Amino acid sequence: MKAVQFSGYGGPEVVRVVEIDAPHAGPGQVRIAVRAAGVNPSDWKRRDGQYRAFEDVTFPAGFGVEASGLVDEVGSGVSGVAVGDAVFGFGENTMAESALLTYWVRKPDDLPFEVAGGLPVIVDTATRALEEVGVSSGQTLLVSGAAGGIGSAVVQLARNKGISVIGTASAQKHDYLRELGAIPTTYGPGLAERVRALAPLGVNAAIDVAGSGVIPELIAIVGDPSHVLSVADFSAETYGAKFSHGPPKDPERIFAFAARLHSEGRFRLRIERAFPLEQTADTQKISAEGRVTGKLIISIG
Repeated sequence: MKAVQFSGYGGPEVVRVVEIDAPHAGPGQVRIAVRAAGVNPSDWKRRDGQYRAFEDVTFPAGFGVEASGLVDEVGSGVSGVAVGDAVFGFGENTMAESALLTYWVRKPDDLPFEVAGGLPVIVDTATRALEEVGVSSGQTLLVSGAAGGIGSAVVQLARNKGISVIGTASAQKHDYLRELGAIPTTYGPGLAERVRALAPLGVNAAIDVAGSGVIPELIAIVGDPSHVLSVADFSAETYGAKFSHGPPKDPERIFAFAARLHSEGRFRLRIERAFPLEQTADTQKISAEGRVTGKLIISIG
């Protein structure tokens, strides 16, 4: 099968499409013929070596932790799923023609494969961030970097909980944020004054998705570092804020909930662009620029 790998840390030039043997489903796993795999900042951050301080990588290494597809092999101890079922979830080395999933749910017929392949990371991360930041119905949340995949999920899951959301993004993305239910504003100098005008009673919590060095400013806006959280800035805890990271908590429940919200018209994921497997390096370049609205997808088949 074809798979995307890298054999050493570096830039996009180390990304290669190679021919390797297909994996086989072990206990508690299913193998899928991949239809779509989500592109995430973790792909290029891992490739760059940004995670080497806390993660061991054995080369050659693959890319991708989420995918959708059709089950073609079921491991021992697995029940409730059969060959031919359409599923999506978390796995390993999912940017390949075949991949193993360790957490999955059935894909509803009205959920496109491309959308399903991009859901797991964003809904898991957004759910965890909202739980950890400590914000509840009737309160106001500020989301820094609200138009990307995780930001889009945070906005929508928060709105479904009755939380008011102010989201930062470049001006051309403000209509998109309004469609998701957020009140948009621009990032950069003067953010505190703009937020104060939009929320005169104050902001109860803030989530940083972009990792653009705004933690001190978010703390000043919220007034309490314990209600400021980042999913992208490793330095957040040095300021007294929170840094949210895995492992996933009850992912099947989260995936099923997101799929149901999508079916009910209460959750959407914009796919900015889908690429073939051979253009994976290009997707990482685009992702690293930080201007994606919604999600980039690797589409197979």
